[in-house]
Amino acid sequence: MFDIFIDTHFAGAHHLREYPGDCEKPHGHNWKVKVTVRATELDRYGMGIDFKVLKKTVKITIDKLDHNDLNTLPYFQDKNPSSEHIARFIFEDVSSQLSSNKYSLYTVTVLETDTQGLTYYGNQDNGGLSQL
Repeated sequence: MFDIFIDTHFAGAHHLREYPGDCEKPHGHNWKVKVTVRATELDRYGMGIDFKVLKKTVKITIDKLDHNDLNTLPYFQDKNPSSEHIARFIFEDVSSQLSSNKYSLYTVTVLETDTQGLTYYGNQDNGGLSQL
């Protein structure tokens, strides 16, 4: 297995509806994003996925978020634009653009700051955790 990743970022505003604290007020972040593809095979060039292809694909998704009020985007109309939902949005959007039997999107990591963030694994095995 090969885990191939790129790091990127975007700036955006949001607020968490009905949140009992400061995050209910409009504010912004410079989110850092790490997108990881897992490859089971290498192509004839010895690559799991070309970095150029991965960067171009991820940029299409990140451009939908960058310099926007995330609360106004269709995906976040019925859910708070929390880092968790942002990671899921990125995962679903990037995954829908990738098609290969040699690799697939593995994780999306989103950091609100340099010291806090999360990793979303998509619809993979949940490690025995029950559905919430």
